[in-house]
Amino acid sequence: MVKISLMIMGCGGVGRQLLHHIISCRPLHAKQGVRLRVVGVCDSKSMVAANNLLDEELNDQFLLQLCKVKSSGSSLLELASFCQCQLLSGQEIASKAIEVAATLRKSNTGLTLVDCSASSETIGLLSKVLHLDCCVVLANKKPLTSSLEDYDKLVSQPRRIRHESTVGAGLPVISTINRMLSSGDPIYRIIGSLSGTLGYVMSELEGGKAFSQVVNVAKKLGFTEPDPRDDLSGMDVARKALILARLLGRRINMDSIKIESLYPIEMGPDVMSVEDFLVNGLPLLDEEIRNRIEKASLNGNVLRYVCLIEESRCEVGIQEIAKDSPLGRLRGSDNLLEIYSRCYKEQPLVIQGAGAGNDTTASGVLADILDIQDLFRD
Repeated sequence: MVKISLMIMGCGGVGRQLLHHIISCRPLHAKQGVRLRVVGVCDSKSMVAANNLLDEELNDQFLLQLCKVKSSGSSLLELASFCQCQLLSGQEIASKAIEVAATLRKSNTGLTLVDCSASSETIGLLSKVLHLDCCVVLANKKPLTSSLEDYDKLVSQPRRIRHESTVGAGLPVISTINRMLSSGDPIYRIIGSLSGTLGYVMSELEGGKAFSQVVNVAKKLGFTEPDPRDDLSGMDVARKALILARLLGRRINMDSIKIESLYPIEMGPDVMSVEDFLVNGLPLLDEEIRNRIEKASLNGNVLRYVCLIEESRCEVGIQEIAKDSPLGRLRGSDNLLEIYSRCYKEQPLVIQGAGAGNDTTASGVLADILDIQDLFRD
């Protein structure tokens, strides 16, 4: 039985769903000869950890109670009465994580640090854990979109880091690109829709609906963030584009990427409230978007909000796309990526499917954890 010790950072939707997946997959993993030992869980303010890291783990009943507590918005510190475990807070969290990594390294057990947070403050901890020959699995995009110096430290041990879920949730985007590159099939162009929200919005506009109407409906359906400008800014797509560009060997930072926001600075969060933006700001954008749609239609094209990576270009924004292309036929909130290479020159390799959601993202994280199991075999 291969035992993989896990410390999970982030108790939001993805982190909680990952814990549920781990528990529900116990019978399957037992058949595969794998045991996932959750020895610690932390959020931005506190941590719970097993008392005896070598022999104990946080049991499943406790983990389910933890998910229940965090779903209600409460603190991990409320779990003191449910389990004999260590409770830490503040600056103790990082030092404890390093202690856990060092302890398990000395025992030849090893640790996998799983970052399901949305914080850039985890970068230093991740690097230190990797330096201790432990493993890292990321759903958090920010560590990989920080400075090149930080990025180089994280990817310096490629066998010990996995980050499939940073682009396309559970879709095999990162692994596919890595396989192509390692086989000597150079990739010269990637274009794709990597935001379920913006994919839905752009495809709905083809029916003649107003931009403001579509965005408001998307918000009511739960497709957008509480403030839709978090999606409309294009920053989430830009982070994914940067991860892909760096994967292809581009030595660039975020300021190298041309980013098209779907709202002007005058309608930013510092200027307008969410309600004001939805009611009064969005309708002012309808005419310009409508004109762009009509122009594209005259050219036999449709509009899509895409990331585009070529040898000398890396940008995200609205592009005219041929109606009969994979991207042109895309409807709804799926992600879709077209990859052009030496082997896929005329017809691209296409990856399509659900690219967002806690369930899908957590499944991708779990697959990444299992992908490194050979590093834990004697």
